[in-house]
Amino acid sequence: MKTGKESHNLFQRASKVIPGGIYGHTSPISGLPDVFPYYCRRAQGCTFEDVDGRVWIDYMCGYGALLHGYLHPEVEAAVTLQRESGSVFNQPAEIMVKLAEKITEIIDFAQWCVFAKNGSDLTTWAVRVARQHTGRSIAIKAAGAYHGVDAWCDPGLGGRIPSDREHVLEFQWNDLDQLKDLMSKLSDKVACLILTPFHHPSFGASVLPQDGFWSGVRNLCDKYGVVLILDDVRCGGRLDDGGSHRYFNFSPDLAIYSKALGNGYAISSCVGRDFLRKASMEVFLTGSCWNDALAMSAAFASLEISIRDSVAQNVLNKGRDFCSGIEKIAAKNGFSLSMTGPSSMPYPYFDEDSDLFLLQKFCRLAAQEGLFFHPHHNWFVSNALDIEMISETLKRTENVFSLMAS
Repeated sequence: MKTGKESHNLFQRASKVIPGGIYGHTSPISGLPDVFPYYCRRAQGCTFEDVDGRVWIDYMCGYGALLHGYLHPEVEAAVTLQRESGSVFNQPAEIMVKLAEKITEIIDFAQWCVFAKNGSDLTTWAVRVARQHTGRSIAIKAAGAYHGVDAWCDPGLGGRIPSDREHVLEFQWNDLDQLKDLMSKLSDKVACLILTPFHHPSFGASVLPQDGFWSGVRNLCDKYGVVLILDDVRCGGRLDDGGSHRYFNFSPDLAIYSKALGNGYAISSCVGRDFLRKASMEVFLTGSCWNDALAMSAAFASLEISIRDSVAQNVLNKGRDFCSGIEKIAAKNGFSLSMTGPSSMPYPYFDEDSDLFLLQKFCRLAAQEGLFFHPHHNWFVSNALDIEMISETLKRTENVFSLMAS
């Protein structure tokens, strides 16, 4: 199966009016440009249809933005109801207060909450809040971690100047000794440590925290007065309904959520402890459409569904069946494949495939079976997946490994 004619035609049109045609993580060059579709026409549940009419079983969920599945009826009903009253006003709507109350009720350490549109909006803002509170300048992150598109953390090089990273230091994930060394040497200069719940770099296997990692991180932050920021943008809602910190048994000072929060509607949220409330009021935060009542209504409904239906546990369980099934099929065909990371958002990794050529071949053949498996980014399991669809996926995966083994 090759990329369809209509996708190519649209891309040619786009290239004349949009730099690069499609940019960022959805650019064709970020995936498999010879087989992946470039444009989507519609989606429902756990499948989508591209502009050439091909239907795909989706394991990317809008790169994590869909937790309950495309066009979830309860989420869409909440949005439709709010649309009767409007979306963006001069002032916030009541739903903003209701949503903040809901989030601070669900997230056990949260005593206040703010909203924006993207995860990157609030990871950058959270670092500034930590700097404002501590009066310090340095932020520490894990090497290879992604926290957004701003100059202090983006994975690119264009338009960046040396001073953008002057006050950002890195350590290797799981290396507590290296982190301790950084903090002890710069104890009066480190404002914050920002980390994801587990290490999920692009172009590489996911790495879970070692035993004692998070308790060690928390102790170091307490010892040196460093604000611990959890970037839960990608994982939020997929590990624990009350935040990924509960899955790994620790507690941050600030946490940022986005992606699955609105189940496809653009919204992000940062929550924090009370000792950071004053600093949060002193760091400027605004956006013309950030009070969007439609997205907030979607988020409120999405959270209610997650709590009512234990969605995080559901997608972990579904992912466990899916991942173990793929690993067994791979082994049966003579391949050593590990589905790394939590089962609700796994990344496949073949032994001795550091250049990812074998994984790219696997995903390319999967595309011929109508399976949207990405070779360079972790996958996502939708709660719209059912036993039948997982079984169908595994059946098609059998065909893929048969071709690889032949």
